[in-house]
This record gives sequence, C-alpha cells and structure tokens, in this order.
Amino acid sequence: MIISADAGPGRSVQATWNYTLGSIVLVLVVLDASLILLALESFNGSTGILDGVLLALLALSSAMNVRYCWFLRAGLDGGLPGTAWTLALVGPAAACWVAGLYSPDNRWLAAVPLWLAICLLACLASRRNRWVLLGAGLALTALHVGLAAAVFGQRYDLAPDSGTRFLLVFAAFMPFMLLTSLWWWRIVVELDRHRRLAGELAVTQERLRFAADLHDIQGHHLQVIALKAELAERLLTIDVEAAREHVHETRVIAKQALEETRSLVSGYREIALDNELQNAREVLSATGAHCELTLGPLPADPAVHRALAMTVREATTNILRHSEATRARIALGTSADGCTLTISNNGLTSREPSGKTPGSGLAGLRGRVETLGGSLDTILDAGRDHFELAVWVPTRIGAAT
Repeated sequence: MIISADAGPGRSVQATWNYTLGSIVLVLVVLDASLILLALESFNGSTGILDGVLLALLALSSAMNVRYCWFLRAGLDGGLPGTAWTLALVGPAAACWVAGLYSPDNRWLAAVPLWLAICLLACLASRRNRWVLLGAGLALTALHVGLAAAVFGQRYDLAPDSGTRFLLVFAAFMPFMLLTSLWWWRIVVELDRHRRLAGELAVTQERLRFAADLHDIQGHHLQVIALKAELAERLLTIDVEAAREHVHETRVIAKQALEETRSLVSGYREIALDNELQNAREVLSATGAHCELTLGPLPADPAVHRALAMTVREATTNILRHSEATRARIALGTSADGCTLTISNNGLTSREPSGKTPGSGLAGLRGRVETLGGSLDTILDAGRDHFELAVWVPTRIGAAT
C-alpha cells in the first residue's frame, strides 16, 4: 500500500521570500527604468546642467528604492531599519521633487520617486502611520504639480501619446502591490511558525507516550515493592521466615523493574514497526515535508521487527535534526531472502560535512543490524540534494504478530 501526506507546498520559507522580493524588485526596476527613459526623451537633446542633475537624482533614487526592498522582509508593521537608511531613501527622491519644479517637461516624472519612496516606508511603518504617509505622498504629488502651475506658470496637461500616463497609473497601484505582497509574506511566515509548533508538539507527544510507559512500569513495581517491604518490616519480629520470603520477593520485583526499564530506554519493549512508520510519517508531515510511505509485508521475526523500528526512529530523528527536508520517502520491501527498508530525503544543509553520515546513532544501529546478519548503507549526494539510508536484514516473510 502507499500512504501519502502533503502538508505543504514543498517550498521553503526562504524560497518564498526570494520570489516575493524578486517580484517587487522587478516591478520597481521596470517602473524606474521607464521613468528614466521618459526623462531622457523629454530632454530633447538638452545639455543643461539642471537636466543632468535631475537625471542623476532619478538614477540615484531608483537605486535606493531597489536597495530598500531588502528591508521589507520584516513584513507589514516591521519597523523602519534606521534613520540613515530612511534619509538615504527619501533624500534623493526629495531632491528630485524640488529639481523637477524647474523642469517644465518633467514636473510629473519628478514627483514619482518621492511617491515610490513613501510607499516603501509605509509598508514598514505602523498601521496608523502607514495611511498618514500614503496620504502625505498623494498630497506632495498634487502639490508638486500645483506649485509648478502656480509659481512657474507650467500647465497640467499631458500629451495624449505620452508614456507618462501609463507610468503614473502603474505608480498609483504601487501601494496595493507592495501591501498585498507583504500580506502574503506574513501568511507564509505564520504558516511556517505553526508547522514548527506542530513538529514540536509531535515530539512532545512522543515524550509523553514514553513517560506514560515508564510510569506504567515503575508505578506498579514500586507500589508492590513498598507493600512487600512494609509486610517484611511487620513480620521481622513475628515470623522471620515469612519476612525473609517477602524481602526475597522484593529483590526479585526490583530486579524485574530494572530490566523492564532498561528495555524501555533501549527501545526493546514492544516497539511496533507499523506504529513507528506511521509516527515517522506524521512527524515529517507536521514539519511541512511531503512524506510518502510504501509498505510491503511486515517481518514476523521479533528481533528484525525491533531493528527496523529502531532504524525508522533514528532516521526520522536525523532528518529532523540535520536537514530541512521538503520531501521524504520510506519504503519497506520484502523478498524471499530478506527485508529491505529504505528512507530518503532532500533538504541537505551545510551543517553536515560532505561525505559524512548525519546522526551519530547510526553507528550503534549498524552494529545492531550486522548482529542479525544484515547491512546498513548510506548514500549522500549533495549535488542532487539527496540522502538515502538502506537497511537489509535476512528474515522470513510473514505478517507481524
């Protein structure tokens, strides 16, 4: 049978941010490039100093707009990065706004850089200040055209075939594009946080299960030991032989409790392979990985059963600790001469040196498998972002009892 669980889109949070940032930067680059090209076109061969200064300010403001996008990772209401960066963003745009008043052909274009800078600042500001900034940006844009008309006698009209009309329309939609992109980024971050919490809860649930098993063992035995010790104490002066028998039974019960506790800690007490396989799938899925579980007939030999269950547990732990897997596969197959368990994943990280097997527990696991006459092999392919653990154990085929 094949059991598949898809708990996420299969992309890391870092990749999602890269796509979001790339989209924002692309829109700004296209908008700024169009702004500069339209400004060049409006010069009509002019070589005046003011035109050169305005063009330089447009280029500098465009570069700062693109650079400031990297701070948007803080998300909506994330806070401004610092006064120096804010001044570096707003300064060239404000200077361009002022210089544009003296350039009749660029009075609309010169107001756009300051509008774009204010849109970027509004994304990181608090919700109340965000709308204040956007309102101030609209007012400054209208003021720029009004001053040019009132003080310098420039007209408002735009040429019907001018690309400035389209540029202004795209610039007007910049707040919507930025805010929706960062809203989506916030959702991705929140989902990742919940996935991490789900993984931690799954680990906590496993710890509670272990604690419950330990309580079942120790609670019963300690209660019997306390009762036997109390009886021995009472009979010590009345019936020495009976007291000695109770002391002997206390020693046997204590030894039995110690053995069962050691078996539990070592993973030998009723480790069900099918339960471990299901737990592995649930834990990996809870972390956001797509986990595929393919199962054949389970081995009937209890020793093989335990060894494979421990392999699943150790491999799952290594995936959680030493990778950022988005895909995992667990396959259990049987043949006439043995049983093969294969566990693979992607999402290798640089924390593990190339060529080394992650997880120190695999060394003890290999010894346990070899004791049964089997073998344990690992394949680490950093180029294909693939790690695989394969265990083969000779066993007869049959349903587990």
